[in-house]
Amino acid sequence: MPQIRPITDLRNTTEISELCHAKREPLFITKNGYGDLVVMSIETYEEMVETAQADTAISEAEREYASEGVLLDAQEALSSLRRKHFG
Repeated sequence: MPQIRPITDLRNTTEISELCHAKREPLFITKNGYGDLVVMSIETYEEMVETAQADTAISEAEREYASEGVLLDAQEALSSLRRKHFG
């Protein structure tokens, strides 16, 4: 369940930091009862970025396959990459 805190709680930075690291999920900050900010640990942010990048790569590959209908053999593709990058 997401943590939701009022903006005044940002005065206690140590508590906010501990919450973000302990829960490993974003902390939602409200202002006048409405959503205003999201605070999270660097680790959580990096995980979210990595997941988004992987999702983007998968979506791109799916679009490419849908438009071209060509699949590469995994062994051939890996062999080609090894030759290209490792001699």
